[in-house]
Parts: sequence; C-alpha cells; structure tokens
Amino acid sequence: SSPLYAVTTFLETFKNKAIKMCGIVGLLLADENAFVNQMLFDGLTVLQHRGQDAAGIVTAERQRLHLRKENGLVKDVFQTHHMIDLRGNVGLGHVRYPTAGSSSCAEAQPLYTNFPYGICVAHNGNLTNTEELAEHIGKTNRRHLNTDSDSEMLLNVFAEYLTAADSDNMVESVFNAITGVMKECKGGYAGMYLINGVGLVGFRDPHGIRPMVFGSRKSPTACEEKENNFDASGVPKTPSKMKNTGNKLDYVMASESVAIDTLGFDLVRDIKAGEAIFVDMNTGECHTRICAIESSKAPCIFEYVYFARPDSIMDGVSVYESRLKMGEKLAEKIIRTYPDHDIDVVIPIPDTSRTSALQAAYRLNRPFREGFIKNRYIARTFIMPGQATRKKSVRLKLNTIKSEFAGKNVLLVDDSIVRGTTANEIVDMAREAGAKKVYFTSAAPPIRYPNIYGIDIPTRQELVAYERTEDEIAKHIGCDWVVYQDLEDLVESVACVAKPEDNLTQFDTSCFSGEYVTGESIGDPYFNKLFDLRNDEAKQNKLKKTEQSNDGCEGMSNDKREQSLKDEGCEGLQNKITAH
Repeated sequence: SSPLYAVTTFLETFKNKAIKMCGIVGLLLADENAFVNQMLFDGLTVLQHRGQDAAGIVTAERQRLHLRKENGLVKDVFQTHHMIDLRGNVGLGHVRYPTAGSSSCAEAQPLYTNFPYGICVAHNGNLTNTEELAEHIGKTNRRHLNTDSDSEMLLNVFAEYLTAADSDNMVESVFNAITGVMKECKGGYAGMYLINGVGLVGFRDPHGIRPMVFGSRKSPTACEEKENNFDASGVPKTPSKMKNTGNKLDYVMASESVAIDTLGFDLVRDIKAGEAIFVDMNTGECHTRICAIESSKAPCIFEYVYFARPDSIMDGVSVYESRLKMGEKLAEKIIRTYPDHDIDVVIPIPDTSRTSALQAAYRLNRPFREGFIKNRYIARTFIMPGQATRKKSVRLKLNTIKSEFAGKNVLLVDDSIVRGTTANEIVDMAREAGAKKVYFTSAAPPIRYPNIYGIDIPTRQELVAYERTEDEIAKHIGCDWVVYQDLEDLVESVACVAKPEDNLTQFDTSCFSGEYVTGESIGDPYFNKLFDLRNDEAKQNKLKKTEQSNDGCEGMSNDKREQSLKDEGCEGLQNKITAH
C-alpha cells in the first residue's frame, strides 16, 4: 500500500459516528451571468453535520458542466482554484456519510450520466430494492452501473424514463420520469436532478421519510415592478402562484431550512411526500406536482432527535421546540418511575442533547450544568470499526469538569444510546470525576432495530438494547439506573409542535418499533444482507480493500494545474488542460 493510502485509511477509521446521513443543496439563479459556487459552498458548510465523509459540487455554465468531489470536509475539498472552475448559475452540492455502497471517492456525489441531456444527481437516503433495480438497469435498459451506490441507480432510472419521454413537453416529461422513479425505487429518499440546459428537479419519496425544503427570493437583477404574485419580500404568496413568474426569482432546495436561511432566501415550504418541484432554467417558471401514485407523509423521527440542527424547521416543526418537549416528557417519566429520586444535577452529553437536558432540568427543578467539554477537532465516534477505537475516541472527544461531578448524584442526558460503548465510557468518566451516583437517560426510546432508509444504525446484535431490559442495559453501561423516552411521548413531542394544517400524525419510527412504512419485515432476506454490510467485521474488511485506480473517482472539471495523484483522483471524466 502507498503511504497516501495508509494515511487515508487511518483517517477514515476516525471519521464516522455510527449513525449516518447526507445533506444536499441545489440552486438556480435567474441571472445567467451569476455564479452559484460560493452559495453552494456556504450551504454545504451549514449542512456539514449531516455528512463528513465526502463533499461534491457540480455547476452548469451555459450547458458546460463543472464537477469537483473528494473525500473530506467541505473546507478541505474545495480550494480556491476549484471554486474558480465551478462556474455557472445552477448547481448541486452534496455532503455524504456512506450508507449503501462504499466510502470510495467514486461514490461521492453528485453523480453524472451523459444521456439524455447530461444529468447529475444528489441524493439523501437509501433504496431497499437495489438488487432488483440493478438487474433491471443492466439487463433491460442495458445501462452500466460503475459503483455499488444506490444513488447511481436513482440516476439511471430517471435517465431511462426521461429518454423515453416526449421531448416536446419538458414539464410533462420530467414529472412522468419522476413518477417512474417513485414507482420503481423503494425506500426512503430525497434528491435533486440537474438536467443540463433544462432545469433543476427536487423530489421526496412517497412517504416523505427523508427531508427536503424549498425556498426562493427575488433575483437581484429583477426589475422593481409590482407583482400580485409576490409578497413584500418578493416571495410567491403560495406555491400555486409560482407559475409565470418569468426569470425574476432565484430558487433553492435543501435538506434543512437552516441552509435556506443562511443563504438569504425565504423558506416557502417543505416538498411534500411524493412530490416533485421542477424549475425550468429557460423560462424561470416553477412547476409542482404529486408524482407518487399513492403517498402518505411519515417523516423520519430520528431527524428531530439527532440529525437536524436545532435551528431548522422540518415539515413545519421547529427542531428546537420538539427537543424541548422531549426533555419535558423525559423528566415526567423520571418523576413517574423514581418519585423519590436523589438527583443533584443534570448534565448533557454534548452537543445534541443540550436542549432536552435543559428542559428536563427545569421540569425536575434541578440545576443544569455543563460537565463535559467537547473537543470539536476530533471525529465522531460510534460507527468506528472496532470497540477499542471507539473507546479511545470518546476520551479524546470529551473531558470532564470535575467540580460538577465531585460528591454529586448526576443525571446524564443523551439524545440516544446505540451500541452503549460511548455511554459506558462516559459513565466511567463521571465516576472518575468523583460522582457518587450516575443515572443515564435517553431522549429517544431504545434502539432495537436497524434503519433501512439512510441511517446506518448497526446490526441488531450490536445494539445495546437488543434483547436487554433497562436494568440489564444499566448494568452493561455501568450506571445506577437508565431511563428511556417512551415512543408515544417521542411522537407526541414532535407532533404537538406542528400546526394543525400540517396534519403530522405518522412518523417512521422503525429503529424503535421495528415497523417499516414501506412494508419490510424483520426476518426478510434484505435484513440478512444488511447484516453482512453493517457489522464491525464487514466495515474493517472494507477498509482493507485494494486501493482503486485514481482513488475510484469520477468527476468533470477543467483543472489547469498539475496535480498530485491524490488530487487528480477526483477529477476523472475531465477536459483537463495540463500545464507544460
């Protein structure tokens, strides 16, 4: 192995927390001479919490595509010379945690196919019928799949339907192609297609499991004439009035509303379950349609527990307010279960649990204190292959303020407990800091089942709650007692924050309940395949795989510098002018 590969493998070992997700953002600006590169970079930066494995941006400049993607953080992947080359007024951005497929740079997104038109995809989620799709794509459509990524399948299915559509009516062609995607692709997914010279398409699966929001603003180059379709900010009053706006609006779609806020756009709404939004880059018109034959909204509840930033709004629900409710419900359960508790202080496990812990402390009438300080420059922990590696990483990531623990009975609040490895180390650290008793609580119910919609929760046998009672879990992680949120209370914590008109009553709770909204059942052959992909041994073997040619990367760029092998690896399929 090359020294470069050895270093890369070492870093990958420290990169992942055992729950994984992706973040996506897409922009189309009305001004053909404007550039989206900086806005895509900024959008990905605020979505970095959703994926730290790889990042990519593709832009379209008068029908010439420019792509840069690489393993690493946003700030490291995009240097000045890359940004200069990412020209154009429309583009997609993606940050990744790998769920299906591998961690090779070839599977970093956006992905590209040249026919028809030239299409790029950025995708968040997971398809559950990949074997059937791969066979259909290869044998029936005679299309080549070059990676194990389900995103490549999503790209090719759309491309095939768009090829067969009537090119004289592009709006109908796009929506019919999305209908075909939703008919064939099973699972939880949200994504965007950039169709070169045509426009930008955003969509959510028929259950709306993975999130996607939509925003707009008046283009800085638009004239100041009054329009009845716009409010004072220049945003369409309702989505139904978005047609015939001409080239006067800029549009953005993203995984979370925080990206829309940061970029200075106004949030219009969430894309609905089974819906597609198509923005025509030639006319500036925006078209929306429910493309799923059947749809029922059931967003992933784990987004509210852990993934989303607290300042985001998803399906009309403030993530921050839902976490306050989780803390309140958790405190009420503690009072019911241990009415004579002797808790002296409430301490959160940074960072996600802070909001819930604050409200729990208020409801328990106990002081809230910061007892753990987080080193922000160490990677996340709980998907690292090998338990020893995970334990060491916890100590690197957190340190105690001993005065907050010494001689006290402490209640530790975390957002969830997955393997229990992190929880065990944290309990040990609390005791070493002088705590008399250590109680542990989770703002989420026990995680007993795998997630199949884009969250790489470990195999059932590796979950601490698998076939264990709460007393057995407390003994396993070394605390005096443990309390989990009830599933009914978690659902109520989110649903009660939604507006009545949002009709948010059903959620994907599969990792807690074992009930899958797309119809799978524990024991299906799919779950055996999932075990083969997700167990610790499989992940360690993946890291030992032979290095791919050019790091397995396939990008498009006009990179005019001489590059190292590593840099060159993520610039394949390119029109490169090498300096002499």
